[in-house]
Amino acid sequence: MTPPDTSAPPAQHRFPCDNCGADFRFDPGQDQLKCDHCGNTSVIETPPPARAIRELDFRTALEDRLPEQEIEETRVLACPNCGAQVEFDADTHAAECPFCATPVVTGTGTHRHIKPRGLLPFALEEREARRAMTEWLGRLWFAPGGLQEYARKGRKMQGIYVPYWTFDADTKSRYAGERGTVYYETRTVTRNGKRERVRVAKIRWRNVSGRVARFFDDVLVLASTSLPKRYTDALEPWDLAALEPYRPEYLAGFRAEGYTVPLEAGFDEARGHMDRVIARDVKFDIGGDRQRIHRIDTDLRDVTFKHILLPVWLAAYKYRGETYRFVVNGRTGRVQGERPWSAIKITIAVILGLLVAGAVGYGVAITQ
Repeated sequence: MTPPDTSAPPAQHRFPCDNCGADFRFDPGQDQLKCDHCGNTSVIETPPPARAIRELDFRTALEDRLPEQEIEETRVLACPNCGAQVEFDADTHAAECPFCATPVVTGTGTHRHIKPRGLLPFALEEREARRAMTEWLGRLWFAPGGLQEYARKGRKMQGIYVPYWTFDADTKSRYAGERGTVYYETRTVTRNGKRERVRVAKIRWRNVSGRVARFFDDVLVLASTSLPKRYTDALEPWDLAALEPYRPEYLAGFRAEGYTVPLEAGFDEARGHMDRVIARDVKFDIGGDRQRIHRIDTDLRDVTFKHILLPVWLAAYKYRGETYRFVVNGRTGRVQGERPWSAIKITIAVILGLLVAGAVGYGVAITQ
């Protein structure tokens, strides 16, 4: 990207209440702003349904030729532990990283980036996300009871908009390979001194070639390295059909993480996904009982992308010297996180298991 334009002020996501002057926050599930101080509300004006979320041209972005209105600059804190870049307002002087609970001092500068084109607004309140998390912890065998209680009564969870890329592409692929047809031959074999006739499966291969085509729509790629990808992947599926055009009002009262996975690296991951789907399409097109692929040549056209934000409730707890992180899908309540273990519960379970095994063995012994 080009060097930051210091004349452009960083974007602000604060909205004062027109009744008392306190900050509004977005009210999940209500499509409105709400003032927790006086209870005043303000409806978020939604654009006409016909106004779709516009994609951006991938090649134009790589060549750093996006229009200036597609770029914004925000104040961020960069965590020295996990590398997260989280937006904060100018009045914040110190904070704790919501991703790993590391204390962070402000003054780490600004983040110049491609603006989000769309987002999924939060649909769950913090109390609903906390309930989903504690229920998930309660279903884990051998989880420390102290951590469950700490999570239930601890600090509020943080509502974070996590950055993603989506990619569209029109693909046409030529392939060469082989189609395998299974047939059977009858042979005579000797087993245990006896001669038997058995059917043996064989494969007859034939060279084939052909073409497949597929349009990829909204291939989703995480644009952050702050959380383990296995957690965020497990929060899927996301209802991307419900994406709203980006409006800063949706961020009121929440944090937004700046992307740390560059656009080109994001597309490399998306291309890997596309290649796997194309290979599956090729195998289907080859047909037969078995397939071999020797070569696939794919032509990608009309590659477009957008930067979107997806809602995650996040908790990072330090418990007995260890950091435990839990993430909750802000739309569905699906939970993922570190798997905590209780050494005491495991020890008790082992002892009980040995006692049960001993009792069973003693019972068997006296009956013989």
